[in-house]
Amino acid sequence: MTIASSRLIAAAALSALIAAITIALLNVIGPEWSRFAPASCTDTRCFCEMPRTGALLLQPANSLSSFGYVFVGLLMILLARSRDWISAFPALAASVLGVAAIIVGIGSVLLHATLTLWGQFFDVLGMYLISGFFLVSALAKWRSITDRRAMIYYAMLCVVLVAILYALPEVRRWLFAVVLLAAIILELVFARPRRPRVRTGYYVAGLIANVVAFTIWNLDQNGQLCAPDSLLQGHAVWHLLGAVALWFAFLYYRSERPVT
Repeated sequence: MTIASSRLIAAAALSALIAAITIALLNVIGPEWSRFAPASCTDTRCFCEMPRTGALLLQPANSLSSFGYVFVGLLMILLARSRDWISAFPALAASVLGVAAIIVGIGSVLLHATLTLWGQFFDVLGMYLISGFFLVSALAKWRSITDRRAMIYYAMLCVVLVAILYALPEVRRWLFAVVLLAAIILELVFARPRRPRVRTGYYVAGLIANVVAFTIWNLDQNGQLCAPDSLLQGHAVWHLLGAVALWFAFLYYRSERPVT
């Protein structure tokens, strides 16, 4: 067995373990999700998949597909902790990105399994952790900010974003889009030229995956690509493509080489 395949197997096994723990915890809390405040999306449409009333996972396809983020996050951490890590991208930063990806996955599970307001909070929390990471990473590379100071800025930004999420949950998607767009512009225009031998193709591939994913998200949300009772859901595809996009972003960062 090669080292690469052993890491894939380890990430898959750990993902299955986290999935089992998450579902076990949901079983302790639920499945009477109606006793909690509903997610704000229930006022309009919480995506195409029809909620299974009384089920532990109200939206099973959308819930289970979220573990794709957990898998790629664990793989990032395993690679970052390996002895053959030679990237200029700090192993600690790679691990932080991996943890953020795991939180995205678990938060998404909590939303789609419960369709509650607290589930929605954790879902958006993960999105903010990712977009904030991209923004601070680009800013740190552009302005030559030390790793220690960048971590402080990242923590401060996350606190601000979470405070806004708590106080003004209705702006959650717009705020995420603004932070993410700012991160992309900073990365491509200012940070990328300062990353030695970085493979920009990975970043572009991630952007393409995100564009395709967002197109499918819109078609699902607007009912144009919708089979409510099917386990094949456009929003589930959005989750899997989002995980792929995160993986490409990781490969992009990892491809940067130290200055010799």
